[in-house]
Amino acid sequence: MHLTASLFLTFGTLLLAAPPQTQQADAVSTARRHTLSKADALAKELLSTLSAEDDECHMVTSLAATAGLHDLRQALALSIASCVNEESGSLFKFLNCLRESFEEFVDGLEELQDQHDARLELCTLLGGGIYDPDLDEDEFRDGVNHTYLPYLPGATWVYHAFTDEGLEEITVTVMDSTVEIDEIECIVVQDVVTLDGVLVEDTFDWYAQHADGAVWYMGEIAKNYEDGELVDIEGSWKAGEDGGQPGIVMMATPTAGTTYRQELLLGEAEDAGTVISVDETVVIGIGTYSNCVQTLDFTPLEPDAREFKYYAPGVGLVLEVKPDTGERLELISFTPGS
Repeated sequence: MHLTASLFLTFGTLLLAAPPQTQQADAVSTARRHTLSKADALAKELLSTLSAEDDECHMVTSLAATAGLHDLRQALALSIASCVNEESGSLFKFLNCLRESFEEFVDGLEELQDQHDARLELCTLLGGGIYDPDLDEDEFRDGVNHTYLPYLPGATWVYHAFTDEGLEEITVTVMDSTVEIDEIECIVVQDVVTLDGVLVEDTFDWYAQHADGAVWYMGEIAKNYEDGELVDIEGSWKAGEDGGQPGIVMMATPTAGTTYRQELLLGEAEDAGTVISVDETVVIGIGTYSNCVQTLDFTPLEPDAREFKYYAPGVGLVLEVKPDTGERLELISFTPGS
């Protein structure tokens, strides 16, 4: 999908026409209609390729893409409205505003296509079908004490990553409190992210451990900051609300080759993981860890954002590596809980 030459030609024709002031409104209206018409044609073209509905998973994938197209079309209409309101006094500025709006729309279509393909790939890995875990609150134990996720009250992990933007520090703390999510008692884990000492994210995650040993992720409230000020809670979700579904963050017995959903709220939270290995050795600054579980974590929402994660027995997450860039997030200190 790309910005078509015909749209540029239309913009150029309108611009060269340079209508007098009395015809300005007609030129603006024509350009606006043409842009929306072109957008609708591209959306229909993409929609015609998203028709695979072999089972429930594929049907959900197609419906999610359709919803995404609706959102993109709505965003384009609002963007064009802003162009009319702010730039229609100058045809040159107005057409340039339209071009930028349409390019954003096309970029959105490309991202939507990538997300669709990634969701289809995940459907294949999961074996298709519906995803609706039937969890019984009576089958969950108190607390979380998995050997690869020893989330005991008071436990604290501190991680460092040297990024292009600066030093990222993540502090994970198991709180001495619980919260009931979808009738299941969950522990609360706080995750604080700073960049060069400035707060970026402050999240509270909710986990519960099943009697079979698997650790379930039940949701989060994510507060995102810019320049130290709260800007949104994007990514927040809760199992049992608005279609949110829990997922497994650590299998009872990790088995290489197994893929699982870690969460599901379409458009907001779609993380998944695949167990790569269960006997890795990891060397980081504070020590060497054997018999580590290696997973590949990914999400259809950001198809290019993949991470290898390594979990050590009795410690938990010790290392994250982004395979595309080699960027590492390393554990620099760990305080066990009790």
